[in-house]
Amino acid sequence: MDIAVCIKRVPETAEAAVNIDSSEKRIVEDQLVFDINEADNYALEEALLLREKEEGEITLFTVGPEKSDEVMKMGLAKGATRGVRITPENLDSIDSYTIAKLLAEQIKEGKFDIILTGCISSDAGNSQVGVTLAELLGIPHASLVIKMELEDGNAIVQRELEGGLLEELKIKLPAVFTIQTGINEPRYASILGIKRAAQKEIKVVGHITGEGMKTEIVKMYYPPAGKMAEILEGGPDEVSGKLCEVLKGKGLL
Repeated sequence: MDIAVCIKRVPETAEAAVNIDSSEKRIVEDQLVFDINEADNYALEEALLLREKEEGEITLFTVGPEKSDEVMKMGLAKGATRGVRITPENLDSIDSYTIAKLLAEQIKEGKFDIILTGCISSDAGNSQVGVTLAELLGIPHASLVIKMELEDGNAIVQRELEGGLLEELKIKLPAVFTIQTGINEPRYASILGIKRAAQKEIKVVGHITGEGMKTEIVKMYYPPAGKMAEILEGGPDEVSGKLCEVLKGKGLL
């Protein structure tokens, strides 16, 4: 059972100030902390759990700069076998389709039974790479997977639908699955694993150009400021009186 896992190095922006650079097409990254994309971390853990049940190897793939080796090495420390970093010369301008195309060109060279990606990236939020990758490889896929079991050359998966519904599918392998957060509990890398990761291979694919882009970022900007919340001040009686007046004014009392 050989598994490919696509991971991405992304900035952690939840508690950081995010600024747009002068080109109005990118954010300023100098002061940001980077880590593995959250959903990709769950995809990696799912690969490790599957490998514990079925013998095989796990290969990590990423499209990104040299600094992406940081998250690649952490994945290797957790138990992945090897890594492949793809760094095209026009990295700053490629779109989701081109990323999927670059990944497909490398993944199709191996004989992988399962290809896992996160269901969404926390920076771009497009949810396009996994499903596009499946189409380019010409194999079936399932997205937003929250449970997976293997059975006689098939994968039995559950996936989330709108409105809280779940869907169960039986999919013949090889196939692509985009993994939803919460499917498992990602492990931490051990000290021994970190030491061993230094001896594992990271193949670098460079001197190429990502071609066939379908989309282009025209402009990034902050959303216009809306109405600010009104804070009612004073003691309990005073605040409750003010609140009643506000509700009456809006016709709710």
